[in-house]
Amino acid sequence: MKKTVLLALALAASVAQAQAPEWKKLRIGVEGAYPPFSEIGPDGKLKGFEIELLQAYCAQMQAQCTLVQQEFDGLIPALQSRKVDAIFASVAITDERQRVIAFSKPYYNTPARLVAKAGLKLDPTAAGLKGRKIGVQRGTTHEAYAAKTFTQSEIVRYGSQDQVFLDLKSGRIDATLMDTPAADFGFLKKPEGKGFAFTGPAIEDKIFGVGTGVGMRKADEATLGKKFNAAIDALQANGTFKKLADKYFDYDIAPRTKQP
Repeated sequence: MKKTVLLALALAASVAQAQAPEWKKLRIGVEGAYPPFSEIGPDGKLKGFEIELLQAYCAQMQAQCTLVQQEFDGLIPALQSRKVDAIFASVAITDERQRVIAFSKPYYNTPARLVAKAGLKLDPTAAGLKGRKIGVQRGTTHEAYAAKTFTQSEIVRYGSQDQVFLDLKSGRIDATLMDTPAADFGFLKKPEGKGFAFTGPAIEDKIFGVGTGVGMRKADEATLGKKFNAAIDALQANGTFKKLADKYFDYDIAPRTKQP
């Protein structure tokens, strides 16, 4: 009887191993509207730091990756419905998201900041933003933080950060809360960002998670997650990550080891 059970277990393990995907072809969900991480260039092609980094990871994994553009708040549903195999779109690793999907280890981390008209001094507290309209991108940790913290403000939600910038420039909102480099490169350093600036200190909070990771289905964590983790380690070790990061940023975006 014991031999029969052992044989059955061995056969089951063998079948599971044979059925485990090799992940030679991957569909990766990206946003394409979050410069400098990902955006659509004048030629209609995706470009940006995360796009280049993803291509480097795919090369390291020897995988053929197809990029699937999707609005940010539709990325996790697309993953769950198997329209994509993984998400690579500045998705912060948070407790809430980890209840739904799995993540690789972090591959970058940056703080959040408020952006408003230059000279407008705003304190990122409930009292400091009382009566103000704060624009945030829907489905982000910035939306969650703003809703939790700025309880005396009107939180205005948008499908993309570009829509936030349009309303900020037109004066329909007073400020936006977002990722520091995305605000810097996606707005402040562009002509349309003239007259606007960061206001208040950088914001660190556990709601922002422990960094940005590759999102995947929990069932794929042991296989696909292992491949991405190995690629992340390899590109950190051989200097590829730093080379790409230095191309876009003049400050360190490496994942932090200490949580806020």
